[in-house]
Amino acid sequence: MNFTQTGIIAGLVLGLAVTQGFGAFLVTVAVGIIGLVVGGALDGRIDLGELLGRGR
Repeated sequence: MNFTQTGIIAGLVLGLAVTQGFGAFLVTVAVGIIGLVVGGALDGRIDLGELLGRGR
């Protein structure tokens, strides 16, 4: 399991910790996406500088 997979799983688990309806679903998706991006950055698959407008 790499950092990307670990990040998405951790994000979804943290999001599920606040399950109370549709708002919680949106929080879960948002936190899952954050986990995916952080995990991808740690794996080197995503360049955060490029995403944030600070290209090479």
